[in-house]
Amino acid sequence: MNEPSARRDRGEAIFKEVFGREPRAGNYPDFLEITTEHLFGEIWARPHLSLKERELVALTAVALARTDWELRGHIGASLNLGMSREKIIEVLIQLAYYGGWPVANNGLRVAQEVFAELDNAAGKDADDDE
Repeated sequence: MNEPSARRDRGEAIFKEVFGREPRAGNYPDFLEITTEHLFGEIWARPHLSLKERELVALTAVALARTDWELRGHIGASLNLGMSREKIIEVLIQLAYYGGWPVANNGLRVAQEVFAELDNAAGKDADDDE
C-alpha cells in the first residue's frame, strides 16, 4: 500500500470491526488496497446504514454469488457483529424467493457447516479449560 490515508485507516478499522481481524493481502495487494480504502473506507463508512445492515446486504449478495468461501467469511462477520444464527438463517430462507431455491439451499448448507465448526471449536476450547 502507498502512503497512509484517513480513508485507509477508516477502512481498516471498519474491516476489523466487521470481521474481527486485520485485512490480509493474499495474492493481490492492490485489490486489498482498493477494498480497504474504497469499499470499507468509503461505502461501509456511509451514514445511512449500520454495519449490521450493511453486513446483511453483503451476506445476501455473497449468497447469491454462491461463493462458499466468501459466504463463510460473511456468516462469520455477521456473527461477529452480533447477529443471531436465527437472523442469518431467515435472510437465507427469504433469499430463496428472490435468488432461487438453489441459492438458499447452498447458503443454508454453508451456514450449517460454519455453525458446526464454531460449535466444535467452542467445545474444544471448553475441554481445554478443564
